[in-house]
Amino acid sequence: MTHAPTSTVRTRIAPSPTGFLHLGTARTALYSWAYARHHGGEFVLRIEDTDVARSTEDSVQQILASMAWLGLQYDEGPIYQMQRLERYHAVVEQMIAAGTAYRCYASPEELDAMREAQRARGEKTRYDGRWRPAPGKVLPAVPEGVKPVVRFANPAYGHVQWDDLVKGPISISNEEIDDLIILRPDGVPTYNFAVVVDDFDMRISHVFRGDEHINNTPWQINIWRAIAGEAPLPRYGHCPIILGDDGLKLSKRRGAVSVTAYEEAGYLPEAMLNYLARLGWSHGDDELFSREQMVQWFDGSHLAKSPAQWDPAKLAWVNAHYLKTAADERLAGLLQGQLARRGIATDDLPLLARASALFKDRCSTVVELADWAAMLFGPVSPTAEDLATHLTDAVKPALATFADKLATAAWDKAGIAAAMKEALAAHQLKMPQFAPAVRVLVCGRAQTPSVDAVLALFPREVVRERLQSL
Repeated sequence: MTHAPTSTVRTRIAPSPTGFLHLGTARTALYSWAYARHHGGEFVLRIEDTDVARSTEDSVQQILASMAWLGLQYDEGPIYQMQRLERYHAVVEQMIAAGTAYRCYASPEELDAMREAQRARGEKTRYDGRWRPAPGKVLPAVPEGVKPVVRFANPAYGHVQWDDLVKGPISISNEEIDDLIILRPDGVPTYNFAVVVDDFDMRISHVFRGDEHINNTPWQINIWRAIAGEAPLPRYGHCPIILGDDGLKLSKRRGAVSVTAYEEAGYLPEAMLNYLARLGWSHGDDELFSREQMVQWFDGSHLAKSPAQWDPAKLAWVNAHYLKTAADERLAGLLQGQLARRGIATDDLPLLARASALFKDRCSTVVELADWAAMLFGPVSPTAEDLATHLTDAVKPALATFADKLATAAWDKAGIAAAMKEALAAHQLKMPQFAPAVRVLVCGRAQTPSVDAVLALFPREVVRERLQSL
């Protein structure tokens, strides 16, 4: 069972649809995608759905949505393992015939007793090979009505060695590895078996994944040798885990947030890719770079050996950079979606583009941008402190004059600025006394960008009505 080695770089991402696509898998997907693109190769999406009890269609859709949002286009897929059962069964039968796999009829109770006895003797718990065929060995009688598992006959001696793209040379003794179950009684393959058949069939040349898989790799290499002979192994690169801001592992079950949650929280995909890339890889001192630059630079080197720590403040800083440089028309569409989540419906994309241009320099996320833009579409609620501080008796008459002047002023930044100057002159006030009061009444806050530019975003009558709401 061999195929000709491929000279094309082929990478894959293979999430399990038992929950959302989390950040560690997204980073692995990014590295796999970038490596394939750097070498002019191919990137495959495989859905590892053999955990039938926990896999859901909702999770599949969330994974696909996350990949689409990140812009990690795949060349093949999605390929579903549960649609490949016939292939796995065929390989199992070939392995049994070749003596590299065998049926095991041991019951769960027998295996529990076996492990208890091993613990009592101070031994490492492992399958004792009771159903493994051997020359001259008499196997137990096959029990009636028992569906067997199929186990891999792992080599009893020697070492498994590979040169990891991240960790360097790794060697593990076969005596540390027992005979792994590769097919369950219900006919569903286990992870370590299915992944090898898939990588072989799909001609995967390079595998980037989390370093929690290092302990699986010896089994997978031995299974590969059993089914593929001397066909070249994939090159493995085991990337360190991502730690949360509490220093513990970020995972599906502990503290991780889905990729799509960051979209909902107002982050841009290019910012997320930039930030994820730097969580375990570097190109000199470059902190900010485009996806095109990453593809150009990502050759599989400079991958960190130590865990990276998730830093929300750093992500916000990166996102703020991309927000400032994003086209206002694009931000208008994203802003429209964020406002819709708040029950604010608007089709005025030109207005949202103008608002984005004015406020984006003060924001780290599109959610913060929506915090600013929301004042254009509904009542504002100034704090009692701001009202007391800025709406003084000296200022109130000038606000009334300003409202009157706005009735006939040209409704643009220059016209509003001229009306404001006339009100200030009429009441002998300075801008620092007056502008905060205008902002508090119209915008609900004492600090904004240039007040005349902000007021120009509102309908004339809304501004006048709020100025007169004393």
